[in-house]
Amino acid sequence: MHFARTLRAAGLPVGPGRVLDAIRATETVGIGNRQDFYWALHATLVNRREQQEIFDQAFHIFWRNPRLLERAMAMLLPQIRGSAESGEDQAEMSRRLAEALARESGGEGRGEQEQEEKVEVDAVMTYSDRELLQRMDFEKMSTAEMAKAKRLIAAMRLPIMALPTRRFRPDPLGRRIDMRASLRAALRSADSIPLRRRIPRRRHPPLVILCDISGSMSRYSRIILHFMHAITNDRDRVHTFLFGTRLTNVTRYLRHKDIDVALEKVGQTVDDWSGGTRIGKCLADFNNHWSRRVLGQGAVLLFISDGLDRDAGEGLAKEMERLHKSCRRLIWLNPLLRYDGYEPRSMGARTIMPHVDEFRPVHSLESLADLTRVLSAPGRRRLEAKSEWVEALRA
Repeated sequence: MHFARTLRAAGLPVGPGRVLDAIRATETVGIGNRQDFYWALHATLVNRREQQEIFDQAFHIFWRNPRLLERAMAMLLPQIRGSAESGEDQAEMSRRLAEALARESGGEGRGEQEQEEKVEVDAVMTYSDRELLQRMDFEKMSTAEMAKAKRLIAAMRLPIMALPTRRFRPDPLGRRIDMRASLRAALRSADSIPLRRRIPRRRHPPLVILCDISGSMSRYSRIILHFMHAITNDRDRVHTFLFGTRLTNVTRYLRHKDIDVALEKVGQTVDDWSGGTRIGKCLADFNNHWSRRVLGQGAVLLFISDGLDRDAGEGLAKEMERLHKSCRRLIWLNPLLRYDGYEPRSMGARTIMPHVDEFRPVHSLESLADLTRVLSAPGRRRLEAKSEWVEALRA
């Protein structure tokens, strides 16, 4: 259990279910053979390729193999051997593991405190650190950097361009004549009929957020929850839904001013954290029970997912088409778009692509800031956007 807690502190999505599976696997294979013990824990606690390196480091350091002193020293430097990943990624993972092990031992590193003091004194270093943090991937952030990112997200504001409604308000320079107000004014005037004018009222449209909380999105969905909380408390008519294998409406919980209280209530309500993904089933639930309630008046919809679907896109095309027709603007935010050579090869991603108006990354503070600028400007015409996606898929 302490080993699983260390992995969780280092960023791996290890929940109670996986801990129980690891215990059962250990009881099955025993602890007489170190290699069998290693692969039993690996099979139950690791589900993504990029988690393998940090698991390997944590295992050999936590269980103290005396023959792997070089690996321990490499973590403390940090430099790691025997990996195909870049040196920068290795250093970042080692720093996360070192912080997790320090947390387990009950103390904070002195070097981190000295670095904080230095940042507070040196204005140039503060600016440089903030610029680096803006472009850093959420998945590669250390614990301290993640805390800074959450504070910056809490201060974000999300302006959405106001749209004209079907209601009107008086305005002396309006182009439309208000007949009712003009006739009322004529009753008070004996000689003439003064014309009263009006213009359409403008109001920002509702914002609806559908966020994937499956295992492949766990590192991003948790930090995006802070972004949802910030915009929910900054404006009205924001509706938030989380989905993995089922759909959960968490709008009222995110309206709490205290972020800790809000996230605690969300955690108590959502049962499918870091599990599988059934996008088609969850969208069908949303379209049948929530679509007509929250997608009126030209709503803007943010669909946050990597497009990986356990059902291989079953029923997804029909639900995405209906969802697209129900809102004014559908923006797909995908953390995998951070890769330059990304292509929608999975069945779920290829099914979603033709039914979105915009396709943007959501992996860093800079991408969230770009999103605020996009939503404050008018979007492209849907026919133009659709033709671009069709050409991309054909290519």
